[in-house]
Amino acid sequence: MGVYHKFHFSTYTDSARGDNLNTQMTHNDRGKINIVLHEQRRKTNNKDTPSILKNNEELKQIDEHFSSFIGLTHFKEIIKEIYATKLMNSKREQMGLNANKQVLHMIFKGNPGTGKTTVARELSKALYKLNILSKGHFIEAERADLVGEYIGQTAQKTRNLIQKALGGILFIDEAYSLARGGHKDFGREAIDTLVKQMEDYHNDFILILAGYPLEMDRFLQLNPGLKSRFPFHIPFHDYDLDQLLDIATQIASEREYELSEKAQWKLRNHLRDKTVYKASHFANARYVRNIIEKSIRMQAIRLLQETDCTVKDLMQLTSDDIQFDS
Repeated sequence: MGVYHKFHFSTYTDSARGDNLNTQMTHNDRGKINIVLHEQRRKTNNKDTPSILKNNEELKQIDEHFSSFIGLTHFKEIIKEIYATKLMNSKREQMGLNANKQVLHMIFKGNPGTGKTTVARELSKALYKLNILSKGHFIEAERADLVGEYIGQTAQKTRNLIQKALGGILFIDEAYSLARGGHKDFGREAIDTLVKQMEDYHNDFILILAGYPLEMDRFLQLNPGLKSRFPFHIPFHDYDLDQLLDIATQIASEREYELSEKAQWKLRNHLRDKTVYKASHFANARYVRNIIEKSIRMQAIRLLQETDCTVKDLMQLTSDDIQFDS
């Protein structure tokens, strides 16, 4: 399962959340100030008081914001948990309790075309709307943006990039490229600087490191303090057959095209082979997008032979239009 414009995460169950909450409350009741706090909680939990999360418009916005992404159910739940924690932190501060600062740095691991960059870009917009990010801008960087050519340049470039990212998301794709030059390469200096800056500004921006699963696993072993600084390790799984077909339909629809029934069956049979006999680094949604875009070009060539075209002709992609590169 992968991610396209409609992520995949493991998340706590409701019962686990409840158990954690009860344990925390029991623990807190032993404190000296909890006579007052207990009364405040009892008032807050009164059945006449509507839940702060019930029918919450911001939570609805999360569903709406990611509604067009395929395979994102679990990820939306995580975003809701992050937002709910923010709301509860505000409530805790109102009641004189310490707020729990959230560190939201993330690792995205997935094969090509599973939506890592697209989701990161949309995440910056969503967290800005939820007032979790102060600016919500998105900076996409690569090795050359961090690694310098002489001593001292790398640390400065990395610090400058993080300063620009404050209030938003810094997304580094193929992050393992920072470690490819060996022990004498300045990429290691960039990693060390990132670790330091993540600690200094852990509440001011979100760092997302992305790349292929195996390469990312090796990369995270290079610096002992790196892996533990990312609370969210998010796998982007490959899409299954039905999801790839949904993606194809969606891409076509966004361009005001539709697949004929025969075209759908031709594409389904082809993608079934691709998912069963999957080559390494199969491009997932990117592969499907390329097929649809080629089909649109083939339709244009076909319609040039027609003397007249109806709206349906201009919109429909037939089985003859669906062609695959060898």
